[in-house]
Amino acid sequence: MQYIRQPAVAGTFYPGQKETLVNEVNALLEVARMEVSSTQQSDFQSSPKAIIVPHAGYIYSGPTAAAAYASLASVSDSIKRVILLGPVHRVPVRGLALPGADVFATPLGEIQIDKDAVAAIENLPQVVESAAAHEQEHSLEVQLPFLQMMLTDFTLLPLAVGDATPKEVAEVLDVLWGGPETLIVVSSDLSHFLPYQTAQIVDGETVQNILQLRSTLNHQQACGGTPVNGLMLAATQHHLQPHLLDLRNSGDTAGDKSQVVGYGSFAFTEEQVNAS
Repeated sequence: MQYIRQPAVAGTFYPGQKETLVNEVNALLEVARMEVSSTQQSDFQSSPKAIIVPHAGYIYSGPTAAAAYASLASVSDSIKRVILLGPVHRVPVRGLALPGADVFATPLGEIQIDKDAVAAIENLPQVVESAAAHEQEHSLEVQLPFLQMMLTDFTLLPLAVGDATPKEVAEVLDVLWGGPETLIVVSSDLSHFLPYQTAQIVDGETVQNILQLRSTLNHQQACGGTPVNGLMLAATQHHLQPHLLDLRNSGDTAGDKSQVVGYGSFAFTEEQVNAS
C-alpha cells in the first residue's frame, strides 16, 4: 500500500482548488517569463542545474519564486528528477530527513518519490527518515505546484534539512548530482521581520555571499541557510556559476514595511571549464 503525503498548506499558502491554483501559477509564470526573456539571455547562456527559491505564501513570494521556475523553460522537457531541499520549521531533525512516503500529492495531482535516489543516500549517516518532519512542512510543499506546472514528467526526492553541516548537505548533493536530467531546488527565504530598509541592506549582503559562493550564511540571513550553504560547497566543487534572478521582500508585494521578510531567487549554471 502506498503512503501518500497529503498537502498540508493548500488553501493557506497557495490556492487549494485546482483551477484557481493553475490560474495563479500560470499568471505568476507569465509575468516572470516576460521579465526573464528580457534580462536573462545576456546574463547566462547555459541552462540551470540548481535554483534557490523562496517559500512564503504565493501572495508574498510567488513572483520571486516564479522568476526561478521561468528560467527552466528551455530545459523543462529534459528534467526528469528533482532533488528538493528545504529547512524544517515545525519538527526538529538531526541531518537530512527523507519522508518515508511513496507519493507527494498537491491539488494538481501526485508526484512519485524517486526510489533509486532514496536508495542512493539512505545509508549515509546524515540521512534519516522522518514522516513527522515532512507532514506539516511548507518549505518543500509550496514548490511542488510550480514544478508540476513547469515540468512534463519527473520524480521527486524531498529532503527536510535540520541540524546538519554544509559538508553533510554537499555530500548528499554530490551523490545525487546526475546530469541534465537532475535539477536541484533549494527552498529558502532571506531575512525575517526587519524594517524595510534594514532588510534591503541585510539581504543585499546575503545576495553577495551567494553570488561569491560563500558557504557561511546563518539562519538570520536565510532560514534555509543550511541547505543553501551546502549548495554553495557543491556549486564550487562542480564549477557552477550563480545568477541573481529576483530580489524583493514582503513590503514590495503584499505586506507592510515595518517588518518584512526577504525573498531572493537564483539560478546556478555550469561553467565551461578550460582543460588547458
